Amino acid sequence: MGKRILVINPGSTSTKVAYYVNQSALHQRTIEHQPDDLKQYEHVADQFEYRKQAVLEWFEGLSLSDHGLEAVVGRGGILRPIPSGTYQVSPAMIEDLHDTTRGEHASNLGALIAQAIADEKAVPAYIVDPVAVDEFNDVARISGLKEITRYSLGHALNIRATSIRYAKEVGQNVSDLNLIVAHLGGGISVAAIELGRTIDINNANEMGPFSPERTGGLPVWAVAELIFAGRFKNFSECKQWLRGQGGVTAYLGTSDMRVVNQMIQDGDERAKLIAEAMAYQIGKEIGLAATVLSGQVDAILLTGGVAHNKRITDFITQMVHWIAPIRLYPGEDEMEALAMGTLRVLTGEEAAKDYATEVKRD
Repeated sequence: MGKRILVINPGSTSTKVAYYVNQSALHQRTIEHQPDDLKQYEHVADQFEYRKQAVLEWFEGLSLSDHGLEAVVGRGGILRPIPSGTYQVSPAMIEDLHDTTRGEHASNLGALIAQAIADEKAVPAYIVDPVAVDEFNDVARISGLKEITRYSLGHALNIRATSIRYAKEVGQNVSDLNLIVAHLGGGISVAAIELGRTIDINNANEMGPFSPERTGGLPVWAVAELIFAGRFKNFSECKQWLRGQGGVTAYLGTSDMRVVNQMIQDGDERAKLIAEAMAYQIGKEIGLAATVLSGQVDAILLTGGVAHNKRITDFITQMVHWIAPIRLYPGEDEMEALAMGTLRVLTGEEAAKDYATEVKRD
């Protein structure tokens, strides 16, 4: 029958679910949650029972001849800093997810729902490479202002899955390679990976290239001037502007790079400038990552939804091809990445990690 895995990936207004047998998704669905249903919950954590029941109804409705499972895996939430890998859900992890001081997000529900269903099925529950993955060397944490510490926050799940995929394609172990992986999506993360460890990455909410939706790094004096001039009512509004209404959206009124491409084809020179500026900043960030690796780079991997955009990837390639060979892995399959991370544990290729042992306490 193979290794049977239930995959759960909660998003802000939906929950993606899939039933995998080994490497194949036999059933999958995006469960849409109506805004009126979600409004009744003050906090994301309050949605736990509602979303769990929706997942169970879908799974039981498959009418599988054998409901047996080897594991349930959920999307990892905003936890304390931990190394990359697959983690078994534990009481310490559940406690930290209920304590939302590090941030409240729908992904925090992933481990909670996975554990609840796993308990019913008498199987283990896991998470894989949450956004909290942090493998920085201490020197990378210094920001330039003693009150502010740089920390690792990026698209760890897709970045590591892409790294492992590339390593297998070239017949090597990811722990033997130095890679630069650029996740190009609504937010952009460029990671310097040294022998399998992400030793530096830009926080896509605050730093690095601007993206279809986010401002990336900005001149700090100019930002301070806007804040003190009353541009924002409060911090929440400022955050929304920085990570939802910035970047390409701020300049062109859309985050859809397909629309931007059409604008360029229709002769819009400003759209062309903005698209090239984003690609330029991505290329520059890749160059910075190369210095972190002392120029010893085995490959540059471009992944995420924007990696489908040939105009963008061609521009980046022209800038950085001299650093290392470039491979394209367009798109992002979070469900497959979660399933494969769990499968590596079930088959003995990797050992599951213990959150309480690995976590870096404040």
